[in-house]
Amino acid sequence: MKKYQLFLTVAFLVALFTMCSAPVKEHIPAKYSIEQFYKNKQIYGGTFSADESKLLVSSNESGIYNVYEISISDGAQTQITHSEIESFFAIDYVPGTDQVLYSADKGGNEISHIYLIDKDGTTKDLTPEEEAKAWFAGWSLDKTHMYFGSNKRDPKYFDLYKMEIGIWEAEMLYQNDLGFSISDYSWDENYIALTQSITTSENKLFLFDKANNEMIEISDSLNPGEYSGSGFSKDNASFYYQTNATGEFTYLAEYDIKSKEHKELFKTNWDVGYSYVSETEKYRIIAINADGKNQLIVKDNKTWEDVTFPEIPDGDILAVSVSDSEKLMRLTVGTSKAPANIYVYSFETKELKKLTHTLNPEINADDLVSAEVVRYKSFDGLEIPAIYYKPHIASAKNKVPALVWVHGGPGGQSRTGYFALKQYLVNNGYALLAVNNRGSSGYGKTFYKMDDQNHGDKDLQDCVYGKKYLQSLDYIDADKIGIIGGSYGGYMTMAAMTFTPDEFKTGVNIFGVTNWLRTLNSIPPYWESFRKALYAEMGDPTTDDSVRLYNISPLFHAKNIKNPVMVLQGANDPRVLQVESDEIVAAMKENNIPVKYVVFPDEGHGFRKKENEIKGYAAILTFLDKYLKEVVVEEPIVEEAVE
Repeated sequence: MKKYQLFLTVAFLVALFTMCSAPVKEHIPAKYSIEQFYKNKQIYGGTFSADESKLLVSSNESGIYNVYEISISDGAQTQITHSEIESFFAIDYVPGTDQVLYSADKGGNEISHIYLIDKDGTTKDLTPEEEAKAWFAGWSLDKTHMYFGSNKRDPKYFDLYKMEIGIWEAEMLYQNDLGFSISDYSWDENYIALTQSITTSENKLFLFDKANNEMIEISDSLNPGEYSGSGFSKDNASFYYQTNATGEFTYLAEYDIKSKEHKELFKTNWDVGYSYVSETEKYRIIAINADGKNQLIVKDNKTWEDVTFPEIPDGDILAVSVSDSEKLMRLTVGTSKAPANIYVYSFETKELKKLTHTLNPEINADDLVSAEVVRYKSFDGLEIPAIYYKPHIASAKNKVPALVWVHGGPGGQSRTGYFALKQYLVNNGYALLAVNNRGSSGYGKTFYKMDDQNHGDKDLQDCVYGKKYLQSLDYIDADKIGIIGGSYGGYMTMAAMTFTPDEFKTGVNIFGVTNWLRTLNSIPPYWESFRKALYAEMGDPTTDDSVRLYNISPLFHAKNIKNPVMVLQGANDPRVLQVESDEIVAAMKENNIPVKYVVFPDEGHGFRKKENEIKGYAAILTFLDKYLKEVVVEEPIVEEAVE
């Protein structure tokens, strides 16, 4: 008997050893085309109809953003607008009518207007001033008026207006002679919350009391920091705001207007991203930016107890909206493997219903990769957070090339959400490290301020040390690492190729700044309230700072560039003018540097049209395959207008 037991034990151990030592089968993903990635849908928004049977959203299913309705009962979608030229973005249903509002600009010029559309398709521009930018600010408490901001009086400053539904004639509520930014308004229209920018990491917050013509400062001059409004209570007794004045991270606070007392409402070890209350103030929604991913908390506003709802695996809750009845909540949920989807949660039945399926069914989500939060040490020992994407095919025996990805800003943040270009590159065998260099938001105000007037220097070294981190991984081809980024990330790309020309084998600059002197002198007029803050961080081009700005501008040092660069640009970009890219491309060509230049005549600061994204992003892969992977590639045919 003992021998039999010994035999079974030995047999079990042999079997276990065999199982443990057997090679793990490597997942070989299917390879997908850029066209397949852009058969995905992008969906934004989600306001409830009056009867709470539908949601109003923006979707690019047609190839460009249009307005759609989604049935909550079965997820059926109905297209409301049919634009083929400009992107239309849903705002809301008009209370008490069958009309909807949407916003649109022209060719990405960011001068957006508010439009009204009837069910028969008739459209009216409610803010028709050609050169004026308008933004929707909400509905009145009794749902009879629309509030909006516009710079039609003075191109530099936004005033607050209201329009009566059905009449649609603008009435000014607040004339912004001080040049502050309008943050909120009270429901009785007496208090206007205003912010004054000091630097990009510090501002002041005020309440303007119209009845008494009095300006009340909410911010604390002894504890400088960032402040933003989070709305007024329905009885106009309290004003809610967010600040990081007394700590590293942003928290939610309340100001009692009568007693003038401040009270901390919610604080954690990450930033509170946003907060608001539902229609009758039954629920308070709080979103937290936790290490590059959203966390959502719903509180019972009376008891302050958490309201539980189902978790969504790998879900990043990007935005929510509670219906007026407070029975339903819309959730926009993203993952790193698929564009955001719309869910509806019932507070009564506890049912969570998925209404959309945005990932192209031709793509197996298992073939894509989950984003991973990693950290590495920079040149001075500072810990740099990053979002990392490892190709399935990468191994010590199959080394892959890699890219350092730099976000926009300055002061932006790479997060764990989905971006088709990232997954497209990873699916084609590129590891991708999205660095959150010093100066990125989301990691405390000390970290956020570390790049002030240090741009192209220490933040660039954080990118270089991101490259070194990649080189430490045994499945990365250490000699094949490039850098890519858009906007400020495009600047960092060009700074890397110019000031550290031996570090990165290639660079991809997507509408990036190359001449800070021009950019800071040509910012749009409606950025006036932010101009001084931007100058405080970057430098003032009209002062001695111009010397440093010249020194950190890649255009003036283009002779240093050694390795191939690709540049993508929107012709209508109001932030980074096309001339920026024209000149750096011309300088590289003059120095015989291989350069690929793609200009889109119908885009601005960011690409909205699927057709353009497909052309541009396919060209990026072709460029990287040729100059980073060093494989023979067939150049795609690109229309002359796109070069």
